[in-house]
Amino acid sequence: MENGTTVREFTLEGFPAAQHLGRLLFSLNLLAYLASITGNVFIVSIVCISARLKSPMYFFLGVFSFGESCFTSAVIPKLLAIFLLGKQTISFVACLIQAFVTLFIGAFGFLLIALMSVDRCVAICKPLHYPTIMDLRTCILLIMACLAVTFTLIMWLVVKVSRLSFCGPHVIPHFFCDISPLIHLSCSDTRSAEALTFALALIILLSSLIITTIAYSSIVVTIVRLPSAKERQKAFSTCSSHLIVLSLMYGSCVFIYVKPRQMSRLESNREAALVNTVVTPLLNPVIYTLRNKQVHQALRETLCRIKISG
Repeated sequence: MENGTTVREFTLEGFPAAQHLGRLLFSLNLLAYLASITGNVFIVSIVCISARLKSPMYFFLGVFSFGESCFTSAVIPKLLAIFLLGKQTISFVACLIQAFVTLFIGAFGFLLIALMSVDRCVAICKPLHYPTIMDLRTCILLIMACLAVTFTLIMWLVVKVSRLSFCGPHVIPHFFCDISPLIHLSCSDTRSAEALTFALALIILLSSLIITTIAYSSIVVTIVRLPSAKERQKAFSTCSSHLIVLSLMYGSCVFIYVKPRQMSRLESNREAALVNTVVTPLLNPVIYTLRNKQVHQALRETLCRIKISG
């Protein structure tokens, strides 16, 4: 990296105003992290084990839960160290790696959410053709395409940031290496990096939002045309969990990333980021499984098999 960097490590500031509550916040975030990992691992495991959940909807849900586990594991352990020990240093290379991993998984998650919307659209609008359209091969190809697109775009951004010069302040006013606060610490011209960050965030969020909006518009039209209220309620119940997760993800990420320029150069939206990295991954397993009868039935069948084999 020929970038003239003199800063070899950064300091993550965390939440200095709440540092006196460090041990309490450490305990709360540790519990949230363990609950999130347990919930998402449970979803991945039950999707892999249960024959009842061998459908594209649950395949995508399993991939989504795996991504959520990876995302929280890339951020929360460092946050726990900050709460327990105070300000924490992170090397320049480790900071770039963390920025890449969080952005890559986050961007992939939005494209995956769009795929899940399309899956629900096909299942409700074209139920007879659903098994042929959304077969396993198609689902895997769609996942691979999303991974390739997000890897290329995020790698482009991170490589561009790695070529900036960092020779001044080394304190990142955040609890992880988010790309925007990192860019603002550079002592070189950051206009192109900021423009690229804004453009990529806009492209990923808008493309996901447009696909999701079109899919759910078709779903609403189809549901309204259903003859009985029971059928309409059943069709909508398969989408309600997805809509709640959509609201949480879009709301926090639009607030964090889709702004041409921060009001202050070192402003970092830590509270919104905390919701996105701790609260949302914790709620997702609850939202997707609480009212899902198929998951409940699959869990009962799995427990019965374990008892019989035991």
